[in-house]
Formats: sequence, C-alpha cells, structure tokens
Amino acid sequence: MKKIEKIASFTVDHDLLTEGIYVSRIDGDITTYDLRTRVPNAGDYMDNLTMHSLEHMFATYVRASIISDRVIYFGPMGCQTGFYLLVRDADNSVVLSVVKDTLKKIIDHDGEMFGAVRRECGNYKNLDLTAAKREAEKYLAALNSREQDFKYKGEKI
Repeated sequence: MKKIEKIASFTVDHDLLTEGIYVSRIDGDITTYDLRTRVPNAGDYMDNLTMHSLEHMFATYVRASIISDRVIYFGPMGCQTGFYLLVRDADNSVVLSVVKDTLKKIIDHDGEMFGAVRRECGNYKNLDLTAAKREAEKYLAALNSREQDFKYKGEKI
C-alpha cells in the first residue's frame, strides 16, 4: 500500500496562526490563499449562517474585481475559521488589495444579498447580510492591524 502523505494544510501548526492572509500552496500558476478570519482552535468559530453569507457576498464581488478572470475558486474552510481563495497568476500585493476592497464593498453594500432566492441557492433561507457585513468588518480590521507577509508563522510540522 502506498504511504499517504499529509496534505499541505495539515503540515502547518494551527496553534500558531492568527487572523490574516497566507499563501497556503502554489500549484503551477495557481496560488491558494488562506484567508484566515478566526484564530484556529480558540473556540470562536463562524456559524454556518455567517460563512454562507460571507461566501455569497465575497464570491460575487471578487468575481467582479480586477482579478475576476483569474479567480478559480472562493469557499469556506470546513473548520469554520476562514476561506480559501484560488487565483491564477497571482501577485500577493494585488490580491491583498482586492481582498480588502472586496471586504469594503461588502461592508458598504446597500441592497439585496446576492443569490438569496430559491432558484439561485440550495439553502437560500440561511443567508443574512448583517452577518456578512459583521464578519467582513472584523476581518478587514484584522488585515489592517498588521503587515501581511503571506507566510505561516513557525515551522511546518
């Protein structure tokens, strides 16, 4: 039987992570960003309503941004502490700027929640714009609180 290697994200000591943006991995021309909105293993996890709501708003705005044609995927982490953003031909400073701009657009959004109707979402009743705005505000403040170097802290395990 072939030995199964740990996936890259399991080699990072999650007890050393804080809120921020990290390069999780690079596969050819695709960079996976770890948008860590919560401190792992600290007991403060996003509930499904918050994750789902921010996902709808962020995914829509980032796919209308200056990197729209390079966005491969945006979605939540199962551990409820952040999101993954996959971008082709990424430039870290541009991605950080787009992430911050996207969060500002969510905070300033005046209108309906994107995709909050039955024909557009499989759980359309589980969305709340206020929850998305609250999470966007919290994450933007964390990103602005320190320089983002895109590197995980500590040694990989």
